[in-house]
Amino acid sequence: MKHLFVALAIAAGMLLPTEVYCTSSASRLISATRKLAEQGNAKVQFYLGEAYCYGIIVRQDYNEAMKWFKLAATQGIAQAQHNIGVMYSSGKGVRQDYNEAMKWFKLAAAQGYALAQYNIGVMYDNGKGVRQNKQLAKEWFGKACDNGLQMGCDNYRIFNEQGY
Repeated sequence: MKHLFVALAIAAGMLLPTEVYCTSSASRLISATRKLAEQGNAKVQFYLGEAYCYGIIVRQDYNEAMKWFKLAATQGIAQAQHNIGVMYSSGKGVRQDYNEAMKWFKLAAAQGYALAQYNIGVMYDNGKGVRQNKQLAKEWFGKACDNGLQMGCDNYRIFNEQGY
């Protein structure tokens, strides 16, 4: 993930390739990234959320991650919508809330984001935030498979073999 920020910074002319691993350059990178995010760049908001969520270049901070993910998500970034769903599902930085997780997963899934479709399948399989429904779980795994996620294909096959 650090490499995504570095590539973004080099492409934007904020860093020279030789500056990447200097502490001052990392600080400049975050400062420049934050400036772009504050200007409303949704992709940069998403990447800044990722940085805070996983502690890349910055101290891990789930509250700050959620702030940036929500800004990106409201601009239609499916990965940000999915990550908000994951945070609600796992209770990272927020009170665990499967209903809220499902809401965000469905927003991302509506855009064809395979990992969100897969996670909806998992929620139906386990009955988290929804009534357990193996047939719906299989359908969502199938959608994830159709969008290229191998885990979705594997689970779809397993559910099919089990007669769902």
